[in-house]
Amino acid sequence: MKRWSAKRSCRSAIKSKLPPNLAGISIPLPACTCRPDHIKAAVNGSLRRLKTDYIDLLYQHRVDPNVPMEEVAGTVKELIAEGKVRHFGLSEAGTASIRRAHMVQPVAALQSEYSLWTREPEHEIIPTLEELGIGLVPYSPLGNGFLTGTIEAATIFDRSDFRNSIPRFTPEARKANQALVDLLRAIGERHGATPAQVALAWLLAQKPWIVPLFGTRKLDRLEENLGALSVALTVGDLDEIEDVSSSIKVQGDRYPEEMLRRSGL
Repeated sequence: MKRWSAKRSCRSAIKSKLPPNLAGISIPLPACTCRPDHIKAAVNGSLRRLKTDYIDLLYQHRVDPNVPMEEVAGTVKELIAEGKVRHFGLSEAGTASIRRAHMVQPVAALQSEYSLWTREPEHEIIPTLEELGIGLVPYSPLGNGFLTGTIEAATIFDRSDFRNSIPRFTPEARKANQALVDLLRAIGERHGATPAQVALAWLLAQKPWIVPLFGTRKLDRLEENLGALSVALTVGDLDEIEDVSSSIKVQGDRYPEEMLRRSGL
């Protein structure tokens, strides 16, 4: 990564995140803060480690309830003026925080979980982003792997797998939520596509400014996911997905309760 960033072309981009203040949360995550001095130190450290002059898109990983959003946005605005950052992004922020940040420094993108089994952003977040001209980068667009069709009720995760702590991944919830995968598989059979490709194609069909963010360690999965760009869902496909999925009640929360409390602030 360091070697790549030092030689990157003008068409490459670096995105980075400011770690949140997660003190008091039992799940092992970094306990930091989004105070202005920490933001500047974090950015300077990233620039040094990445051997680059600027970060293209700097996200606030989670809203820090102890630091006013105006201070965070103002600090990023200063970093943009200094040429160290080009664009400002938020992650899992609520509409009030988005608007407060956007008034100080235009927000380029919001990263939030959004997929066929996590559709809460459709209520308030997506209309707000459309109004303000902010892009949406949905993370976990494949439902932490569930929407790929490779996970069943009987699947056993490694003890270190974070999904063991997610209510939506209990065996009972997986069995109940299998109907969503069955829907994706049925649509995919018409297009010669996998469930994962249909799930991503559905997201791409929602808004032109939605860019799914998927993660993988395997080249074949990367190629499979990129294949979603060639899946042209018809109006009939999209209507069917909407009709059938609306009748499926997704079982289990997407995060443990203590992590959900840090979302949508």
